[in-house]
Amino acid sequence: METKTSILKKIYLFQYLDDNELEHILNIASAKIYKEEAVVFNEGEKGDAFYVVLKGSVRISTVVPGVGEEALAVLKKGNYFGEMALIDNAPRSAAAVANEDTVLLKITDANFRNLLVNDRKLAYKLLWGLVKTFSKRLRETDNKLKNILAIAKNF
Repeated sequence: METKTSILKKIYLFQYLDDNELEHILNIASAKIYKEEAVVFNEGEKGDAFYVVLKGSVRISTVVPGVGEEALAVLKKGNYFGEMALIDNAPRSAAAVANEDTVLLKITDANFRNLLVNDRKLAYKLLWGLVKTFSKRLRETDNKLKNILAIAKNF
């Protein structure tokens, strides 16, 4: 059976952390179980935490007026989400719902900010990982937008 530490080691954001740093992350985090279709957070809510999928999957979606729920992604073990809340304190840009019975590791905004102040080496590694994540996701969004515009141009 995989341990939380072994799961974290496989996650892009945590891949450069040593065992002591991973333990520090686990000490400021809490695991929570969500039943299938349980809401982790709703679009528009204040963002106050970041999540790592330890088991199961989470559907990230938004409501499109006149259409309904539009799934943006299904995140599985090892994926993480909600990290924008750690940076900008803006309302959630999408909803997160357990796609099946799921276990999430939750790191609150307050615990993350405390870590930034008290462990600058670890904070640097995490922030650099977040920057890379944001860059990757922005590139993916750019490509999706290009495809949508190309399709729309044909109508």
